[in-house]
Amino acid sequence: MLKYLIQVVQNSLTTGILLAMLFTLAHLNNKQRQNKWLFRGFVVGVVFAIILSFLKATTVLINREYFNIGILSVAIFAAILFYMLSWGVFQKKMPVLHERIWTGINATLVASLLLYCLPDIFLYPTEFVMTGESIFGTDFLFKMIGYLTGLLIVGLAGLALYKVGRSLTFQSVRILLTIILLVNMVKQIATIAQFLLARRIIPMSKGVFEFIKIAVNYNDFFLYGIMAVTMLLPVALWIKSLHPKETYVNPAQHRRIRATSRRQRRWCAVVAVGYILAVLSLTAVRAYDQREVVLSPAEPMDIVGSEIVIPLESISDGHLHRYIYTASNGTEVRFIVIKKNTVAFGVGLDACDICGPTGYYEREDEVICKLCDVVMNKSTIGFKGGCNPVPLSYSLEGGSMVIQTQNLENEKSRFE
Repeated sequence: MLKYLIQVVQNSLTTGILLAMLFTLAHLNNKQRQNKWLFRGFVVGVVFAIILSFLKATTVLINREYFNIGILSVAIFAAILFYMLSWGVFQKKMPVLHERIWTGINATLVASLLLYCLPDIFLYPTEFVMTGESIFGTDFLFKMIGYLTGLLIVGLAGLALYKVGRSLTFQSVRILLTIILLVNMVKQIATIAQFLLARRIIPMSKGVFEFIKIAVNYNDFFLYGIMAVTMLLPVALWIKSLHPKETYVNPAQHRRIRATSRRQRRWCAVVAVGYILAVLSLTAVRAYDQREVVLSPAEPMDIVGSEIVIPLESISDGHLHRYIYTASNGTEVRFIVIKKNTVAFGVGLDACDICGPTGYYEREDEVICKLCDVVMNKSTIGFKGGCNPVPLSYSLEGGSMVIQTQNLENEKSRFE
């Protein structure tokens, strides 16, 4: 649950803030044509993001890395033109052309931001259910709650920022939008440079490497910087609402002005709460979610000749039991046993083909993969596939489970 809350906030809040500021500026500019094209850019971005998500999930036609580099390049180019046009570089000499190009650039910028952000957001739900699992389980429900909570935080913060910005001046919004677009552009350039360097398209240099290293290590600080800058809007509006300058001639008009001020302060509070929740998600919640899980200690077992013998009464409680067999070369091979029902046991290595020997642990009567946090379907433990433990054969003899040590010797390389 927390994983998807964090991912949604981290990967979509910057886009949510930028869109809110772009729509706010268009509203304050009071140009119907610009608003109309901004909305068209929004629709185009969402529709193509849906198509891209579908193609990525069902085909191999899309190379996401190359696609992202192309989209980011378009976004950077559009942002540079946006700077020139929003500050009226060509406005005096060619006012009509200036207005048309600015309108088109706004739409392009919105569409490119959405195309970069939304495909991953749309595809997260496809990860909620592993092979053999049902969508009617608690695991799916919790993941969906985390996912929707993240979207709610981003949506409310963006809407509130739009409402707040509409009550301020075109000049103040334009200045702040210019700053946050620049911050986002630095991050976009770092992403492109990282890709080009990894593909050896550009030569390695100390300066480029340091730039990429800082951008990657402090990735969240780009978002924090954008939040800090745009937080100036609700602060300014809050102060302004405390001392309204509108005049009134009767008590009714006075009450209306005071009601407007209260409504403005409520939207300011929503922005602040949304930002606080976002920061908590990326700091405290992430630290809690990524805390190190300590595997339970290995339990004692008997080795008789070439067989491991485990009394059934010690493994019939329905909980996960972990054992360690020391192979001939000294490698400790871990394996787990759990009773699945009245007659069957799930027995497998404490490792899987996907995540390696990271191990499994119990959480609220469920078996969880330590690396990917996937909940195992107990009934499938002992069978191949997905993130299931690598199956280990066993037999039941005289009230004991018997496992051949040779089977563990054959798998020792997984733990080396």
